[in-house]
Amino acid sequence: MQPHPIRQIIESCDKAISAKDFDSLMEYYADDAALVVKPGMIAKGKDNIRKAFIAISDYFQGNLVVEQGEMQVIEGSGNALVIMETVLRFPDGKGGKVETTRRATYVFRQESDGRWLCTVDNSYGTSLLDGDTA
Repeated sequence: MQPHPIRQIIESCDKAISAKDFDSLMEYYADDAALVVKPGMIAKGKDNIRKAFIAISDYFQGNLVVEQGEMQVIEGSGNALVIMETVLRFPDGKGGKVETTRRATYVFRQESDGRWLCTVDNSYGTSLLDGDTA
């Protein structure tokens, strides 16, 4: 079975985040997209999302590596809900590395030209309900 095209998009986004290639990253976001930066903080619109990703990269000293794990894509009515594992690796501030896995949720919209664009990026997934920020 062929992987869903959104999987390839997310792989490209993860590579762009890790490489700090924010121009390429923004090609996959809708103009009216929303990004959960952290619980209680949401960036809206591509300009603000780009600034948020730069701030996130700076926070992790440019050493954030993002990869995907298991993924389910559920399509309906020109939209897709993505439920997946997001693996994050970053410096611990003491010379070591931290690896954490989140169960993320994303929403993509299929445009009239067939492209899928991210409209909601929530790497925290349902843990937003219990305040878990890991």
